[in-house]
Amino acid sequence: MAPPLTPLKTPAQRSPHPFLPTCRADLDARGWDAVDIVIVSGDAYVDHPAFGPVLIARFLEGRGFRVGLIAQPQWQSAEPFKALGKPRLFFGVAAGNLDSMLNRLTSQKKNRSEDQYSPGGRTGCRPDRATIVYANRCREAFPDVPIVLGGIEASLRRIAHYDYWSDTVRRSILLDAKADLLVFGMGERPVWEIARRLKAGEAIKQLRDVRGTAFLINDEEMKRHEADPARRAADRKTVVLPSFEQVSTDKAAFARMSRDFQLETNPGNARPLAQRHGSRGVYFNPPAQPLEDGEGSGGDSVAMDELYDLPFNRAVHPSLGAEGVPAFETVKHSVVLMRGCFGGCSFCSITEHEGRVIQSRSEASVLREIRAVRRQGDFRGTITDLGGPTANMYKLSCRSEAIESKCRKLSCVHPGVCENLVTDHGPLIHLMQRVREEEGVKHVFIASGVRYDLAERSPEYVKELAAHHTGGQLSVAPEHVSPRVLEKMKKPGIESYERFQHMFACASQDAGKEQYDIPYFISGHPGSTLEDMVELALWLKKNGRRPRQVQDFIPTPMSMAAAMYFTGLDPMTMEPVFTARGLKEKRLQKALLLYWNPEHWEDAREALQQAGRDDLIGRGPGALVPPASGERARGRPAPRP
Repeated sequence: MAPPLTPLKTPAQRSPHPFLPTCRADLDARGWDAVDIVIVSGDAYVDHPAFGPVLIARFLEGRGFRVGLIAQPQWQSAEPFKALGKPRLFFGVAAGNLDSMLNRLTSQKKNRSEDQYSPGGRTGCRPDRATIVYANRCREAFPDVPIVLGGIEASLRRIAHYDYWSDTVRRSILLDAKADLLVFGMGERPVWEIARRLKAGEAIKQLRDVRGTAFLINDEEMKRHEADPARRAADRKTVVLPSFEQVSTDKAAFARMSRDFQLETNPGNARPLAQRHGSRGVYFNPPAQPLEDGEGSGGDSVAMDELYDLPFNRAVHPSLGAEGVPAFETVKHSVVLMRGCFGGCSFCSITEHEGRVIQSRSEASVLREIRAVRRQGDFRGTITDLGGPTANMYKLSCRSEAIESKCRKLSCVHPGVCENLVTDHGPLIHLMQRVREEEGVKHVFIASGVRYDLAERSPEYVKELAAHHTGGQLSVAPEHVSPRVLEKMKKPGIESYERFQHMFACASQDAGKEQYDIPYFISGHPGSTLEDMVELALWLKKNGRRPRQVQDFIPTPMSMAAAMYFTGLDPMTMEPVFTARGLKEKRLQKALLLYWNPEHWEDAREALQQAGRDDLIGRGPGALVPPASGERARGRPAPRP
């Protein structure tokens, strides 16, 4: 259990910018009788823009609101949620930077050994389904204070969804949390509108038109949306999703729900959604508009630069002592250039949460942050990452806003790079060069994953990457080699990766550097059979690859791949999709990725036998794994003792 945060008592403990208030003593030190908003977070308090709840808190503070933070509260009673008194406007509740179930459990449903977002990496600092637990405790603490859910856990559980850890379909988190509003996606625009309208005197139940929010409606309202079923869905102002009851019992209905939801995610043309849950419904406004690039246009705009110019201390709250927070150690000397991803990979939740439109910072903003990082006492000249969700999508966009606003494609790069996508890496290359020139900066590395089907279109970018921004190893994610599986993943063919691999190797050689790309792969993804994994293992052996970090597929809430996993159907085509459902099936697929590791030989042998590939068990050059001790190698006599 994380200890409660204590006030900062001495000037020496204070940083250049006061930390957000965390207790009554902090309010007294500021001369405040109360706060406007209390943000409750499942993560430890790290004052850094990479921590979502803190970013929202600082953003609201920057817009003139008095904001306090309750981080990793003890949840067994409502008392810790009263630490800052009764907020004037609302509680904002988030589980933290990760879904709380994903944060605790592995793909094999075993407890993780570390919580990256807790002091010292300790586990047990937050409850399962933290958003629900925290919201209910806030309601107990102050029954009449509005509760607004946010963060990735709420965002990705806003509709009826498949929950891998319980192997059930769960209803919208809004009902279980008993909250007033749910903010989905990146929350700056909607949460600011909520705050200022509540401050102006509107009641929380009046806030029904805020983009990027969801709320409960009664039976009569839901019936009005369901009326006139003969009308085509395309003619409806509001798209009615199959009900919770339908998707809980009918997998085809669940697949249709996933498809209909995905087609309404472009802020330029998305229609409202409604979904029945028993005698009530959940109504979803269209997604919030993306933030403006750079400095924005002033006035009521919200721009990317503003977020990173906020007064972050870039430090762990001093009351947490010297333990540190592992996730902070990863990002403390890194810089985010943009948000959003138009890749649309079916297993990834970035697009569902951050959106498909790339929102980029200006060069000036990035350089200001570099200088702030440089002033940190432990900075030794190395920027550990210059990237974002994807390293090389900075400033990339559709060639036409009119086309972009009407497009309903789920990916700009699948099945091929869209002809309307501008793939010019020039602005990114220029920024990389500018950062390298900054005083005190010795190394600038790219640790974010590189989208190789875009990178191969820019030889100059690959040269810059190899010559100046790779510390011996570069992360790329081909994920698989089977065309059938890659199609379900919405990833490019392995040929694209191989072309990039050759380009990077040549560029590294030209730069006089010995360095390598490190590919990441996924086992157990929908569409992947044991035969497909054998194909991948043979490709790895042929290319001399021994991946040490592989991902056993986890169906995260609301992703297209999770819908395939649960239903056995591709939501876009309604065609059957094979899925490894059992934990042992998943383990056997992963063993084939790690065929070279003796710890996995037993499972790999079983997987090969089930796939009918006993010929790959032996001691010859073409074998993947040796025979079990005491067995004869295939086609060879047992060795003499």
